[in-house]
Amino acid sequence: MESTGTNTAPEPGAAPELDLVTVPTRQGLEAVDIIRRAASQAGGVGPVLHDGSGDTLGFLVPSGTADAWDLPGSACTQTNGRGMRFGDTASPTAGATGWLLPPEAVGPVTDPEVLRAALGEAARLIEAADNCR
Repeated sequence: MESTGTNTAPEPGAAPELDLVTVPTRQGLEAVDIIRRAASQAGGVGPVLHDGSGDTLGFLVPSGTADAWDLPGSACTQTNGRGMRFGDTASPTAGATGWLLPPEAVGPVTDPEVLRAALGEAARLIEAADNCR
């Protein structure tokens, strides 16, 4: 049987092919907390990026997620490994994009269905909190 290479680890130095779900920071932080609190969530939360301006968080998800991602208020982009550097976990400089949760500290990626549910719950919590003001 010939291997398709879909389940093989990337070669050393090669960037993994992952997709990136970006969301507003407030919703993303809530989602991180929701996933971490839910002990039954398979795999938990994976690596999370924050942008330098503090406006968005990016969740690394399996390649192919972007093909079917349709959650309002978020975007999912195919990275094809572009711009992904996993060995560099140094603290980002002011204004730079960096890791909120580096790959070494968490699971490999966030399960898209777990993320979708957490983002939905986060949106409802934020809406309820904003309506109480």
